Amino acid sequence: MMYIWQLIVGICCFVGWVDSAWAVDIPRLTIGLEGDSDPDQFFTGLKILAFLTVLTLAPSILVMMTSFTRIIVVFSFLKMALGTQQSPPSQVLIGLALFLTLFIMMPTWQAIDRDALTPYLNETINQSEAFEKAQQPLREFMLKHTREDDLVLFLQAAKQEQIEGPEQTPMHVLIPAFMISELRTAFEIGFLIYLPFIVIDMVVASVLMSMGMMMLPPMMISLPMKIVLFVLVDGWHLLSQSLIASYA
Repeated sequence: MMYIWQLIVGICCFVGWVDSAWAVDIPRLTIGLEGDSDPDQFFTGLKILAFLTVLTLAPSILVMMTSFTRIIVVFSFLKMALGTQQSPPSQVLIGLALFLTLFIMMPTWQAIDRDALTPYLNETINQSEAFEKAQQPLREFMLKHTREDDLVLFLQAAKQEQIEGPEQTPMHVLIPAFMISELRTAFEIGFLIYLPFIVIDMVVASVLMSMGMMMLPPMMISLPMKIVLFVLVDGWHLLSQSLIASYA
């Protein structure tokens, strides 16, 4: 019992010594509003607020206006067709989809940087002109991969049937049309991916049933066969090549 009290007293003395040895003044952070007669600082604050708002919308912009949707949906179909639960992990598929999106969208990003971002940073064009020029490469990319029926659907829903040309399509009409077109294409690719793996599942199930091995789950036999087939045909190479070629 005496040793326990000695240990408690020793700990208290050590804590007191550390507190006195490392005693420093902690800075205080205050947030407040102060009047300012300079209007430039006010507009600078608004620009910072707008920039932070764009950063919060960046994931949505990435998903809605690029090739990311088609790629990640196709990868999800592949994972379900193989029947693997946790392999490859979702983080790996998302990372691969992001880099494939960056690769496919690189000409569009370069056009935005050349026509909008760099002139704006060099102060040769104003903010509204830079925003308008940045929309053009994205609009061309989305129009190229949007079905006409989907575009007409949203044009009629927005009551904007009379437009001079496809390049005059408003962004709030083009983005949802592009999204459902991407989903349709992704589901078509997913169906083609499913076909060979469904055949393997049916063959394995039929063989096991004919042998009277009904208690053995067909998935235990078909899963290794599907993985071997996917590896032998170099599936990741073929799938990546097909996805890139679909945006050519």
